[in-house]
Order: sequence, then structure tokens, then C-alpha cells
Amino acid sequence: MLKRILIVTTLGLLVILNAVASDREDDVKRTQKAAQVFKEIMNTPDRGIPQELLESVKCIAIIPGDVKFAFIFGGNYGRGLATCRTGHGWSAPMFVAIEGGSVGYQIGGSSTDLVMLFMNDHALQSLLSDKFKIGADASVAAGPVGRHAAADTDAKMKAEILSYSRAKGVFAGVSLDGAVVQADKSGDEAMYGEHVDRHEILSGKVAVPESARPLLHEIGEYVHEAKVKS
Repeated sequence: MLKRILIVTTLGLLVILNAVASDREDDVKRTQKAAQVFKEIMNTPDRGIPQELLESVKCIAIIPGDVKFAFIFGGNYGRGLATCRTGHGWSAPMFVAIEGGSVGYQIGGSSTDLVMLFMNDHALQSLLSDKFKIGADASVAAGPVGRHAAADTDAKMKAEILSYSRAKGVFAGVSLDGAVVQADKSGDEAMYGEHVDRHEILSGKVAVPESARPLLHEIGEYVHEAKVKS
């Protein structure tokens, strides 16, 4: 009887460990793809995120479309990550999921990348909550594009979140009104451990994993470039 219990317990632990390893591998892939997405977007001549926004953005969320973006029960569900500005750079990524709302009508399939800029402290607090609805809990607008879009940017600055999509190589502002963003706790736990706190992640108190360094480097380079050119 004891032998049977030990076997069952061992098998159960193996299942748990394999699940955690799988989630961590997914986190690493999402992080790597997010870095690629951001770099490609910002390297697009005159069609990237305006420098004026990069100077003042609080947090950036990236949902890579071709990592895991699928139709779930008639709606859309995607997984990505968010990183926030801290006093010493950019935070380790917190993993997030987005679903529902008007996303399904706008992404048009599994190859669309989404980028969200969180522009003020209220938007940051929404990101730290378990779940929030874009447009209801935090105001949203389609983000302006172009290296310099000062006039358009001024008009958009009242929005707490600016959102973008990239499909078939075209990067543009897009409305995500009605979509729901929530913390991907299983992703955070797989990357950082069971008792991780998302406030500590985004405040910079959690060490940046090696897999996230290329992403933070890309963001840091473009934010630095924006400040220098301003």
C-alpha cells in the first residue's frame, strides 16, 4: 500500500514539474517573440511608435500574435507580457492575457501582434489588478504612428492606454475597446516561483530573467534614443 502511495505521489510530482517546465518554456518563447515584435515595429521607417510617447510611457504590453493567439469559445484569447519603467531601467516582464471585446473583429486571425502603451499611473494600477476592461476601467485610443507625430500625439494624450496592432506587416493604431486584460498568474509562477507578487515584478524588485534581457534592451535602446533626440 505504501509503495503504491509513493508511486502515485511521484507520478503526481512529475506531472506538476512537467507542467511548470512547459509553462516556463512558453514564457521564454513569448518573451523572445515580444522582443522580435518590438524591434521589427520600431525598425519600420516612419511607421513606429512616436518618440514623444516613448519618453513618457509608464508600461508597455506586447501580445505576440503567432505565439499563442487562438479562438476560444467563439472569442479571441492571446497571451503576452508587460514591463514597466522603474528607477533603474525596465522591470522584469509580468505575463498577461487579453480576450474578448472587439479584439476578435480586429485581429482577424492568429498572426496579429498587439502593443499597448500605459500612459499614466491610473493605467498602471489597472495593469496591476487581477482583471480590467479596456475602455471601461481605463480609457483607450488608437495610438498614433510615425517617428514624430506631435500634433496627433497631443490629441491622444488624454487616453490612459494607446493601442496598436500589426497584421500582414502593417502597423497601425487600433481600438481595443471592450477587451479584457488579466494577469497570467500561471505564467508568472512558472517564471518566478509560486509566491511571486506582480507589484514586485513591475516595480523592479524581481530579478530580470536572462530570457527577458534582449526585450528590455530593445525597449531601453529606443526609449534612450527618443530622449536623446528630444
